[in-house]
Amino acid sequence: MQTQDNSSTTSENATPPKVTVVTVCFNALQALKKTCRSVLAQSYANIEYIIIDGASADGTPQWLQTLDTQRVRWMSEPDRGIYDAMNKGAALAAGEWIIFMNAGDTFASADTIAQVFSEDVAEADIVYGDVRKNGAVKKAEPPHNSHRMFFCHQCVFTRATLCKSHPFDLRHAMSADFKFFKTMIAQQRRFMQLDMTIADFDTSGVSNTRRADGLRDNIAIVCEIDTLKEKLRLLPHLLIPYIICRVKNKVGSINALCQILRLFLRTN
Repeated sequence: MQTQDNSSTTSENATPPKVTVVTVCFNALQALKKTCRSVLAQSYANIEYIIIDGASADGTPQWLQTLDTQRVRWMSEPDRGIYDAMNKGAALAAGEWIIFMNAGDTFASADTIAQVFSEDVAEADIVYGDVRKNGAVKKAEPPHNSHRMFFCHQCVFTRATLCKSHPFDLRHAMSADFKFFKTMIAQQRRFMQLDMTIADFDTSGVSNTRRADGLRDNIAIVCEIDTLKEKLRLLPHLLIPYIICRVKNKVGSINALCQILRLFLRTN
């Protein structure tokens, strides 16, 4: 269900819901500092900030020790990747809502969270908005079953109960967030789309090889979750760019297609 009625606002006398911001990082100290400044600058009164570091060797654990423990909770220990770290953050969260703001990402303005929760979100399970990449705003799409995310996960607030009851699937190292939100669509959870920019997204480090891995993960998730009819509708949007990426990186596209075909047949 898409909700875009902006007429209702939270009562001035009501206690604003606690929002947990989770940042995960690994050997990204300067990017983490940037994100931390943005989170701590938020004007919203009821914020919990949790940082999950994967035992970085760049000075991050030492820097974390200098933070005000009244404002920031953190842990630094080895993990099994970004989604394992995100699951740890969700498990620790005391907030009613969770947003994952990765190292290098920032909120669009100092009052972003306050703007979001000035809306009436009482009937929503998931609230999301737009992202700014390299200075240009990329509009989110209305809720729908898709072959890809229709918003960035840095721009979505999710009920903590859902994050805790549906932890990210670590088998999908590139697209576990896609599986999570696709599952939410399948369960008919209530999505609320806001016409506002939530975050500035750090696009550094993205390569064609990484894109190919992400596309393959999305293909596996569509094969795992969707009906045959939906697979036939969605998979062409993924297979063509996947093969192009493999060709660009000089990886056998025929072998790649055969792998995907075997995956498709196993799930039907």
